Parts: sequence; C-alpha cells; structure tokens
Amino acid sequence: MQTTPSRRQFLLTSATATAGVAFGSLRASRVRAAQPAGPLYKISLAEWSINQPLRKGALQHLDFARIAKGVGIDAIEYVNQFFMDKATDKAFLAEMNARASGEGVTQVLIMCDQEGNLGDPDAAKRQTAVENHYKWVEAARTLGCHSIRVNAYSSGTPDEQMKLVADGLHKLSVFGDKHAINVVVENHGGMSSNGKWLVETIRRADHKRAGTLPDFGNFAISRRDPARPDAKLESYDSYVGVKEMMPLAKGVSVKPTVWDFAGNNGPIDLPRMMAIVVDAGYHGHCGIEHGAAGRELDSIRVLREQLEATRDQLTAARRG
Repeated sequence: MQTTPSRRQFLLTSATATAGVAFGSLRASRVRAAQPAGPLYKISLAEWSINQPLRKGALQHLDFARIAKGVGIDAIEYVNQFFMDKATDKAFLAEMNARASGEGVTQVLIMCDQEGNLGDPDAAKRQTAVENHYKWVEAARTLGCHSIRVNAYSSGTPDEQMKLVADGLHKLSVFGDKHAINVVVENHGGMSSNGKWLVETIRRADHKRAGTLPDFGNFAISRRDPARPDAKLESYDSYVGVKEMMPLAKGVSVKPTVWDFAGNNGPIDLPRMMAIVVDAGYHGHCGIEHGAAGRELDSIRVLREQLEATRDQLTAARRG
C-alpha cells in the first residue's frame, strides 16, 4: 500500500539526491554567463538588520533610508512589522517616499509577516491570510517596490503543505499582478527551508508573479528545543538550496553564515555563494540581512565591503 512520506523521509530523499552538488569544485560547476552592462549584482539593506535598535526606539523606521545611506548602501528592503498600522496611511507612505527620494535610495521590497498563513488548512483562514496581504501589495506599489516577501507556512505532510501553500500563493499572485507586484517566498523555517520543496511549491502556484527570495542563512528546518540544547537541528545545505531556488529568484537575502545537511551552522564562503547567484543569471539586489547585536551598523559595513570585494573578484574572473 502506498503511504504518504513523512517530513523526515522527504528531507532525507532531498538530501540524498542533491548532497553531491554541495561539495563539487566551484570552478568545475561554474557556468560563465554574459557580463551584464551594469554591476554583477547590486547591494541593498534589509530593515531586519537593525530590528533590535528599532524595537528599543534607538532608531526610527522613517530614518531607514538615511541609515542605509550612512553605511554606504543606496537600496532598502522594508519589514512590515516596523510600520504595521501604516500600510494604508497615504501620508505616512508619502513621507517614506520623500525620505527615500531625498537620500537617493531605491525602495526594493516589503517583507511581510504576521498576516496569517497562506497555507492554512482551513480554507476560510487561508483566504483571510491572502486578503490580509492585499494592503501590502498596494503599499509596495505606492513605494515603488517590485515585490512583497511572504512566508510559506502550513501544516500536514509535505505534499499537503505544498498543495495548500501553492493555492494561497497563486491567489495572492493574481492580486499582485493587478498592481505589477511580485510575491516572493523566503526560505524561513519549516518546509520552506527545504529548497527542493519550496521550488516545487512555487511551480505548483503557477503564476509569473510568484518567485523565491533565497536567504543564505535560513536553511534551519526545525527550531531549537530549549529542553535539548545539544540536539542538532534538521537543516538543508545552503549552497544546494540557493542553487535550487535561484532560477525562480526575484531577490536575495545575504547572511554571513550557512547550513549543511547535518544541522551544522558555520561561516559562509561568500565567493562560492555569490558565484551561484550570478551564474543563475541574477544581477539584481542582494539584501544584507545581518546586524551583530550592539554593533549593527559596523557589522553591516563589514558585510557590504565583503560583498563589494567579492563582486570585484567575480567580475575580474569573468573578464579573464
């Protein structure tokens, strides 16, 4: 009798099928794409990088464009949590536009949380979650963003979750298309942090506005259990996951750490990862989503400089 695979079986199957990709030679696997007319990739700053100072009141949401420009970055990615009640406030959005324009900063996307699960098993709740995101689609259009970022949360078997999330994502993408706004899904825990699962979910959503937002550091599938501090997490290899997600990517989130298939988290090989990004033909914004506690701005500058150096290195290699 055929049985539905468990989440663990799904993960093990995915890992076995793709593990060999993770440790192959970068030089051997690289596909040399045509050199773009502009920079190999652009650098943006995700508002989550300064989430702690924002929550404490040390920094203000309306100052985000100025803060980004101050650390040498001219494009920003908002988080809806920091202006949760302002999505339909025309005056507030106009002020955001004015602040960004005054600094010469591009507004790239809005990361959306706390609006319900697009893959909720309850059809009514799933539809409510879809409609809860409408205001953020409209706000993104007002701000000149190209996308909103959503989550692919659900429950049930991997296949059941895939079907439910694809349904909610398709419905939201239809609305997004009316406003020329993409709906991108980040690997953000649970099944969404399995690259193979997420890509298949996007394909099932079957809409040109639906895409991915690969996050280098978000491939932990399970959450850490305080009662078992030494237990390893379920995780997915970051290099494999990003490579799988890039063909559908409409954005990228940059963190300085990565995961392997064995629950280990360590420092990123940035040239290797960024080669995966650009070899997929992506030359858009790569958003820094990292801010070390207590020294957020300094750590952002360091990662920005590393991204710039890596870009120079990859550009030179392609010209060679």
